[in-house]
Amino acid sequence: MANLSSNFIGIKSPNPFWLASAPPTDKKYNVERAFEAGWGGVVWKTLGAEGPPIVNVSGPRYGAIWGADRRLLGLNNIELITDRPLEVNLQEIKEVKRKWRDRALVISLMVPCDEESWKDILKRIEDTEADGVELNFGCPHGMAERGMGSAVGQVPEYIEMVTRWVKQYSRMPCIVKLTPNVTSILPPAMAAHRGGADAVSLINTVKSITNVDLDHFSPFPMIDGRGSHGGYCGPAVKPIALNMVAEIARHPETHGMPISGIGGVTTWRDAAEFMALGAGNVQVCTAAMTYGFKIVQEMISGLSQYLDEKQMSLDSLIGRAVPNFVEWQHLNLNYVTKAQIDQDACIKCGRCYAACEDTSHQAIAMGPGRTFAVKDEECVACNLCVNVCPVEDCITMVELPKGQVDPRTGRKVGDYADWTTHPNNPMAAQAAE
Repeated sequence: MANLSSNFIGIKSPNPFWLASAPPTDKKYNVERAFEAGWGGVVWKTLGAEGPPIVNVSGPRYGAIWGADRRLLGLNNIELITDRPLEVNLQEIKEVKRKWRDRALVISLMVPCDEESWKDILKRIEDTEADGVELNFGCPHGMAERGMGSAVGQVPEYIEMVTRWVKQYSRMPCIVKLTPNVTSILPPAMAAHRGGADAVSLINTVKSITNVDLDHFSPFPMIDGRGSHGGYCGPAVKPIALNMVAEIARHPETHGMPISGIGGVTTWRDAAEFMALGAGNVQVCTAAMTYGFKIVQEMISGLSQYLDEKQMSLDSLIGRAVPNFVEWQHLNLNYVTKAQIDQDACIKCGRCYAACEDTSHQAIAMGPGRTFAVKDEECVACNLCVNVCPVEDCITMVELPKGQVDPRTGRKVGDYADWTTHPNNPMAAQAAE
């Protein structure tokens, strides 16, 4: 069985699966149940400065998006940081860490953007024996009036400044949690790097409204007839998260910076994808809130089996796909495929035909008895048909070998060539001159 032991910026855990800072990590009871179920670590729900308690709504806190089978695809969350007293949280953190020495325990922090506030709270948490801190620069709802959350995460200069304070006043490893509510994730990541962050974690939730009550004309979740935007999480945000993780992993200024991947991790495969694109571990929230803490057991066994089958170590998986993540202009324009329909597997639903005929390239013909065949002379290999087909592997994309004539273009498949050297590229033409 593959060894899943993780050493992330010096923080050791028996596996790379951590619970993200969220309702599941709000108290000792939850965290101990999580550790008993097998989670390698947790990021304790965000703590704030000492003072008047945080006030959360007493009505619904979540909106939801479901798939056709009512499988939860995304949650919209309007809950604020912990509303439990700071001293209670700190005492419970200390108790949990002393009992579970082999598990990672990181504390999420969000306080006003001034040096004394950060200095004070860091001093308060030093004796908890926690393994590190995560700076919550991503919460997209509430607290902005105090200069916290995404109000900091959207300003690289603030990220760098606060990160420097944390490294100055604390011995603990520092993870900076980034917001996806930016045009580019790279400036915030670079700022965290300049400030001395030991790692970044991403993504935090996406600013969103999931749906609207068309009787009361209010966004969900609805509080006394009104709603507000919240933070969107769950499987639906995974593509956004993967891209942002990979952008940081491949950029020259941030390449090699440790990354904790967050956003829609539900299965071991999701986790493996994040790690292949550069994440050293993953954090999970929505999946645990949907299925319970024991979902981690499937993640552990699945990732272990995958690594055994590939004869890979956990470390060798991290970043494995990063070199293959390139800009569009570096894709091989001489790689040609055609769709192929398995007639034995086809259930004659006609989805491929309808999608291609109405919205694509009219490259699928319907014959007698609702049989469907690809017209190679029209097929541009967009693979829309593959994506709409309800039968797995019924339609596949088959590569044309080098030297074979593409029926659509009448040209032979040639050697590798990309847009940087293509004769239609004006920049390439200028370079040649």
